[in-house]
Amino acid sequence: MIRKPIVAFLGHVDSGKTSLQDFIRKSTMIEREAGLITQHIGASSVPIETVKRICGDLLEGMKQELSIPGLLFIDTPGHEAFTSLRKRGGSLADIAILVVDINEGFMPQTIESVKILMDQKTPFVVVANKIDLIPGWNSAKGSVLGNLGKQADNVKSIIDTKIYEILGSLSELKINSERFDRLEDYTKQVAIVPVSAETGEGIPEMLMVLAGLTQKYMEGALECDKEGFAKGTVLEVKEEKGFGTTLDIIIYDGCLKKGDLIVIGGIDGAIVTKIKALLEPAPLSEIRDKKSDFTNVNIVSAAAGVKVSAVGIEKVIAGVPIRSCDAKDVEKVKEELQKEIEEVIVETDKNGVIIKSDTLGSLEALTKLLKDEGVVVRKASVGNITKKDIVDADSSYEEDPLKAVILGFNIKIDEGVETGRVKVVTNNVIYKLIDDFKEWQEKHLKEMEAKELRDLTLPAKVELLKGYVFRQNNPAIVGVHVLNGKVKSGASVMNREGKVLSEIKGIQAEQESVKEAEKGKQVAISLPDVTVGRQVNEGDILYIAVPERDFKKLKKLKKYLSAEDIELLKEIAVIKRKKNPVWGV
Repeated sequence: MIRKPIVAFLGHVDSGKTSLQDFIRKSTMIEREAGLITQHIGASSVPIETVKRICGDLLEGMKQELSIPGLLFIDTPGHEAFTSLRKRGGSLADIAILVVDINEGFMPQTIESVKILMDQKTPFVVVANKIDLIPGWNSAKGSVLGNLGKQADNVKSIIDTKIYEILGSLSELKINSERFDRLEDYTKQVAIVPVSAETGEGIPEMLMVLAGLTQKYMEGALECDKEGFAKGTVLEVKEEKGFGTTLDIIIYDGCLKKGDLIVIGGIDGAIVTKIKALLEPAPLSEIRDKKSDFTNVNIVSAAAGVKVSAVGIEKVIAGVPIRSCDAKDVEKVKEELQKEIEEVIVETDKNGVIIKSDTLGSLEALTKLLKDEGVVVRKASVGNITKKDIVDADSSYEEDPLKAVILGFNIKIDEGVETGRVKVVTNNVIYKLIDDFKEWQEKHLKEMEAKELRDLTLPAKVELLKGYVFRQNNPAIVGVHVLNGKVKSGASVMNREGKVLSEIKGIQAEQESVKEAEKGKQVAISLPDVTVGRQVNEGDILYIAVPERDFKKLKKLKKYLSAEDIELLKEIAVIKRKKNPVWGV
């Protein structure tokens, strides 16, 4: 049989994900959300009759009778929760709606959403929401394309510009896209549908594109055995009055019955229990809505969102797989589910940061996004940061303090746990977590660099400027142009033959005494024990004479040096090795 396609809504905060669904559900779910931002994952079943009623005459253009039984909407607070919608081999969602505020364009979470969708190979449609907020827009009932044609020329121009900006953002991510009515091939281009969640304009077109895409290109994937054993994913673990701990789950295959034996994947081993109660939200209601009516049912078939009550599920985490089975198959199913979890919770490298997350899916997404940023992950696991995590991270400190780091998404540090030398970075938004870590890393690297290099002589190279000899000797004072590196008072200078000539006793810039001069600066330096015209001449190139012991130390600390400094050290080594072939080796 064909099941309902699972449709996930993603997008930057306040882009209108829930409002779009509210228009379809005719509910006011968003009014009961804290700060008008979706705080938990939700699921809503949209019957095919609702889809037909909203689409109206548009469906006639499809030239195909709808055979899907409806749509199952999954609402998420941004893209992080979408990662909990996982099953082995990719996303639980069959298709996604990426909601973009047409006036704001792509935001950081939008970009991350696209990366996650691409990584999980989830097809998606872009919905450009809030067209009603474009200056001069006149709302009207009917097709959004018909309404577009009735707008003033300047409004049409703004719409086109905004759509092209979205096209450009997708193109930068190597995705070909086009406005839905101009698409040539839905299998090669991503459709962009302009809509307004406030007025409902474009929502019929959005549903038509969704229904058409899923039915035409995904019918095979929607085939399921509605009477077989259930396969699903845990979305959330909640305390419900009168039921204790409950699980909000999405079933994507088979059916679940009251009294069924179920196996739930776990961090410390699979959990085996029996279904005490199945609570199903009414059609067009929200699984997370406390005011929603729940019906105690005996059986639920895919695809569906349902609340499960069972014994011993207190330690279940979101994102883990759940299956029903016969008693004789329990051990086999346990092994399969644990293998799936172990693919995510692994020690990946000997050196690297430790990451912790609240759900299996978000851990998976965070690991991949960090690797995209070039961050090496040593260990990834679910749950709060424990004393053991701190000990594990601290073991990296002596080798590299930048690796003695724990990154935590949507979790806390266990009470009483001291972090010591370990840097702990936490955030409830993935892109902010990564940005915070990179900012700390950059700052700490500079601090370490300054500490390690503080007492060493760094390379530099200067040219004696022609016409800027202020004194020939006792001491010689000459104008120089710093070609590379940083010149400091007290450093010795040598010529191209490697002969040490003098020591810089002072530096002046614009008649002010300074301690150092960077590349590109023109300053005057004083050199005792040399005479201009004898040991040095105008136009000469002089180098800072890096002592051999400092050269050897700098080779070990080259990760703190710029590419230019490294090249300059090589140049100095070549000069020194003309007289001593093993200098600095």
